[in-house]
Amino acid sequence: MKPVNKSVLEEAAQKLMFEMDEKQYDTLLEEFHTILSQLELIGEIPGVDEVEPMTFPFDVTNSFLREDVTQKPLDRDVALKNASDVVDGQIRLPKVVG
Repeated sequence: MKPVNKSVLEEAAQKLMFEMDEKQYDTLLEEFHTILSQLELIGEIPGVDEVEPMTFPFDVTNSFLREDVTQKPLDRDVALKNASDVVDGQIRLPKVVG
């Protein structure tokens, strides 16, 4: 892993178009080193590499969903009957991009 120092953080901030002052770089560097030291501590736990990562703490079953049943789709005229501006079977919307 590439060592993290102030120049690495400045390069990343420039690429991400962040503007940071010196105090913010110092705080970020301190926090980053704290996180890395905590990850090292976790890595020292015996058998941590053999444990399967947990993606969600609870078993999830979705028994409340209905079965998908194919049905006849709406006729175009029925689907468009409440549209205020229809042109050639399509709904005309206001222009969004200028």
